Amino acid sequence: MIKIILRRLSPLLIIIVFVGLALALISTQEAPEQKDEAISVPIIDVQTVTPQTLSLNLPSYGVVNPKYKTQLVTEVQGRMLSISANFVAGGVVKKGEQLAIIEPSDYEADLIQAEATVAQATAALNEEKARGVVAKIEFKDFGKGLPPELGLRIPQLKKEQANVKYAEAALARAQRNLARTVIRAPFDGIIKARNVDLGQYVTLGTNLGELYDTSIAEIRLPLANEDLAYLESVDNPETAVTLTALLAGKQVSWQGNIVRSENVIDEQTRMVYLVAEIHDPYLRNNKTEGQLPLKYGSFVNAVITGRTVNDVVKLPRHVVRNGQVAVVSADNIIEMRKVNIIRSDVDTIYIQGSFKANERVSTTSINSLNSGQVIKVLGEETKTEPVDTDTQAATTAGE
Repeated sequence: MIKIILRRLSPLLIIIVFVGLALALISTQEAPEQKDEAISVPIIDVQTVTPQTLSLNLPSYGVVNPKYKTQLVTEVQGRMLSISANFVAGGVVKKGEQLAIIEPSDYEADLIQAEATVAQATAALNEEKARGVVAKIEFKDFGKGLPPELGLRIPQLKKEQANVKYAEAALARAQRNLARTVIRAPFDGIIKARNVDLGQYVTLGTNLGELYDTSIAEIRLPLANEDLAYLESVDNPETAVTLTALLAGKQVSWQGNIVRSENVIDEQTRMVYLVAEIHDPYLRNNKTEGQLPLKYGSFVNAVITGRTVNDVVKLPRHVVRNGQVAVVSADNIIEMRKVNIIRSDVDTIYIQGSFKANERVSTTSINSLNSGQVIKVLGEETKTEPVDTDTQAATTAGE
């Protein structure tokens, strides 16, 4: 009976023993050492800023074109008798240079006829003047008042004078037509195209070719309408412009001037076009060693000089969020400062009157920063608190 009772109570006795041991272990356990939780201090990068005077330059682009270009058109007809070696695509010509000759024989004959007609009319006029003198003598003793004009041959004299003027006009026309058989360049330029060949018959108004003037180049530069506010004058936007292009494997620049605005907003692009001019783009009058010409058809990037402003700081665009910038004090404490943005582009923001010299601005993302927050500057040594020597000695002795 006793064995049965012990067998049934043994599990309970085992549990009681283990509970007692557990309580003994818990009562003798030492409390864990309490450590202060480390505060996470964000590490940021900073940029030292200094307000300065800047020109709010405006970027643009365009294609180089001649200011003047003309179609060379015939004013007479005939066969092409000769063509100049320079009258080819890309040929450089000077003002008045002979480009082609149209067969002149018919116009030389017309000139001879016109000269003969003038001579005949002049002779008839002189003859009529002599007759008029004779008529005056005959009517000298006319006693019935003034002699009639017809009797003095005055109408006949006016007729011969008119015939002379007509003949002289015909002579001038013949001289002009003969001169027009020689095709000359109207200005210094470069041949864009030639449309005729030697021996070809041309009629009045035949297009012989196209000539580009090389004295002045024009570039149409598009700007957003709101960007006009950054020019010194919206109504008279005359300012400097720097053009750059990649030629012969290297970056080349040219200086020009904005001469006018087209004063119309393009319906397709909603842009306003400014027109820049470059004098002597082909360097025909003044060329320095190593300088390259600005060829027509080139695509160029442009930087237009804008108005000058003072007390301006230029920062990367990502530094500003919701019109605020994180300014870092000398004690590495954040100040979220509202700034005055006067202009922004794809990569840069221009801020006026919001900073003092040598202030530090966070260039790290400011999403997690708040005013009054303590930070650590990247690359700056951590400041350590000085240790009390007596306290440290006492601690050592106690141990």
